[in-house]
Amino acid sequence: MTGKELRLVFMGTPDFAVASLKALVDGGYNVVGVITAPDKPAGRGKKLNESAVKKYAVENKLNILQPEKLKNQEFLAELEALKADLQVVVAFRMLPEVVWNMPRLGTFNLHGSLLPQYRGAAPLNWAVINGESQTGVTTFLLDHKIDTGKILFKKEIAIWENDTVGTIHDSLMGIGAKLVVETVDALADGNYEAIPQSEIMAETEIKHAPKIFKEDCKIDWANDIEQIRNLIRGLSPYPAAWSTLVHNETGKEIATKIYFAIQVDRNTNDTPGTIKSDGKTFVKVACKNGWLQITDLQIAGKKRMRADDFLRGFQQILEYKFV
Repeated sequence: MTGKELRLVFMGTPDFAVASLKALVDGGYNVVGVITAPDKPAGRGKKLNESAVKKYAVENKLNILQPEKLKNQEFLAELEALKADLQVVVAFRMLPEVVWNMPRLGTFNLHGSLLPQYRGAAPLNWAVINGESQTGVTTFLLDHKIDTGKILFKKEIAIWENDTVGTIHDSLMGIGAKLVVETVDALADGNYEAIPQSEIMAETEIKHAPKIFKEDCKIDWANDIEQIRNLIRGLSPYPAAWSTLVHNETGKEIATKIYFAIQVDRNTNDTPGTIKSDGKTFVKVACKNGWLQITDLQIAGKKRMRADDFLRGFQQILEYKFV
């Protein structure tokens, strides 16, 4: 049997998942159902917001299910009626066994890391934050614990010095889509080896990728310069590293998101958070062992901008420090 003969159910929500769904649809695969998050009210008008996957599915006239609860008996009956041979999961929520064990070929997930490294909710972010030189995507069969199933296939990419989690996300979105198609074909014809993660874990130190909270994004300027730069890159463009501009005399505070910075000097005796600027083209901030030059930032109430544009409207920058 070929992959195109399988009845596929696809589960996903954000843009990252759309690329994989599109690859299956464009490739002529038989996607009999799409499971995505329920519409949620957003914005001041509380208008219902559809997931990126739903928008794509509607445009392509695919069968859509949006369960609130995955153990709901009505949803389970609808899912079973689709008679899927295989389920494909990309950036969705944790599935109960009654769902992932339903198809005869099971369910596989595309995960944004080289498993067993960086299990968890934010694998791309943590790989960059921790200064890794490579990352990738992995397909694996679902089992009882999250991100622990047998590995099917992997694709690696390098993390370059100026990569952000945004550039890594965009690269892996396309690479992951191709891997999803390859995995469907392999499972259809039985041409694969499922490798237990425990075999790999015995050979390496495991790093995790927990959900990122606001306090995880706060910059401590007393840290090592490369550590701060990696934090900024690993959170850009979302959720974004942040710090607070504080006026030296009045104590006025301005919340500031920082999207990119470059190392310009490895030496400093200045207090971490001290700012240097020519008032026109650059903003530098003292760290534990050097200076970072901020190139992209956003202060509360304003849009994201380049440093030179920011300085045109904020010429009093030298009256502030970062804390």
